[in-house]
Amino acid sequence: MRGMLQMGNAALQLYSVREAAEKDFLGTVRKVADMGYDAIQFAGYFNTPAHELKTVLDEKGITVAGSHIMFDAFKDVQLIETFKYNREIGNDLLIVPAIAPQYRDSEDAWKRTAEEFNKIGQACKEEGFTFAYHNHSFEFEKFGDATGFDILFGNSDPELVKIELDCYWATFADLDPMDIINKHGDRIVSLHLKDMTVENDEKRSIEIGSGSLDIESLLNVGTKNNVKWFIIEQEKFDGDPMESSKINIANLKKLMNK
Repeated sequence: MRGMLQMGNAALQLYSVREAAEKDFLGTVRKVADMGYDAIQFAGYFNTPAHELKTVLDEKGITVAGSHIMFDAFKDVQLIETFKYNREIGNDLLIVPAIAPQYRDSEDAWKRTAEEFNKIGQACKEEGFTFAYHNHSFEFEKFGDATGFDILFGNSDPELVKIELDCYWATFADLDPMDIINKHGDRIVSLHLKDMTVENDEKRSIEIGSGSLDIESLLNVGTKNNVKWFIIEQEKFDGDPMESSKINIANLKKLMNK
């Protein structure tokens, strides 16, 4: 086993099994824990009371590796409710999973978003939370000489706005995620991992170990840079997403234990 990398750092983003979660949220949390995941990252709670979710998390001995919260939920009264719910379930990492076009369609838009993120990050810090942003591929569109990703993180405070790097989407945009990890170091709190295949000249996600991404090297460079969470998130499937989630954690464990 390499360095500080332990299986407690492996999680599943529940968006991977969103249909199952929508039908039976707490049952899906239990099943994911039984697969061998030690943590879960949320993408909505499906109107589940916080105390009920916390009871299941404690029952299964599984922790929380952050939660994806839409940008608008960080405003006014919603922000207070966001803090309250996540504090009750034991989560201290809040992540914006994506932003609408009006927040990213120009250099100035990215700078304004960075200003808003600084404010949110400060509010989160004061309440004991870490705030981060999760990328797709559009962040790597260029505005002049800089990408949206560069503008956002170049104009936001590294102490207030952290990075959840989706390695698949960085690769999709023809960048090397390892370069991004090495550049930003401790600012990266988590990595999203999924493998990539190409079908009919189109890239899509696939189970870890079945595609072209060098997952083992990503684990190594993430560990070197003190990344806390390695989070599986698969978006497209050939079969049952729950079965794919089992395959993903089994293959990730093999790599983590090398």
